[in-house]
Amino acid sequence: LEKEAEEDEEIYDKLACWCETNDREKTKSIADAEAKIEMLTLKIEELTAVSARLNTEIKNHEKEVAENQAALDKATAIREKQLAEFNAEEKDLLESISALKSAVTVLSKHNSFIQMPATHMQAVSLTMQRAMSKHSAMLAGVLTRSERKLVTSFIQAPQDYFDAEPTFKQSYAPQSGEIFGILSQMKETFEANLAASQKEEAENQRAYEDLKAAKEAE
Repeated sequence: LEKEAEEDEEIYDKLACWCETNDREKTKSIADAEAKIEMLTLKIEELTAVSARLNTEIKNHEKEVAENQAALDKATAIREKQLAEFNAEEKDLLESISALKSAVTVLSKHNSFIQMPATHMQAVSLTMQRAMSKHSAMLAGVLTRSERKLVTSFIQAPQDYFDAEPTFKQSYAPQSGEIFGILSQMKETFEANLAASQKEEAENQRAYEDLKAAKEAE
């Protein structure tokens, strides 16, 4: 009996030791698992915050991109309108300058302003009429009232200024020189305006290119 009791006690001690050891291991495993859960929970919260921040940044970036694109589209529309207006104005001015140069050349070949062919007279008159009609605003501050009156009279009856017949119309001879001067003045005015328009167009194009580069960089 004593031997059996000793054996039972030995078995009990082993079981108790195993239970104690197993309990410690389980307790440690549980503690480790809880610590890991806590760490993962913190990581999830951290990543959730990062995700929220990135989503906000993405939305803000998309908004900025949309705003920049809208601004660029608006600037492009304005630039296209400016270019179309410039091209039309440049074309008109170049045509008017060319016509006025021809008229001045024709008149310069007839120093006496008499015996000029009727076709030449009509061409000069028509050139002046078209220039006055197309660019009246541009000439508003250039020609005086008396010069405008003279131009109107010349357009209505150019032959009165270039008539070889020795009649009272020859009294218009001094005014014929004024017509030549007015044509030259109109040509110089158009040339100056053309140069200013071309300079402005170049500046507008540079400004647009700078804006486009800035918006695309953003």
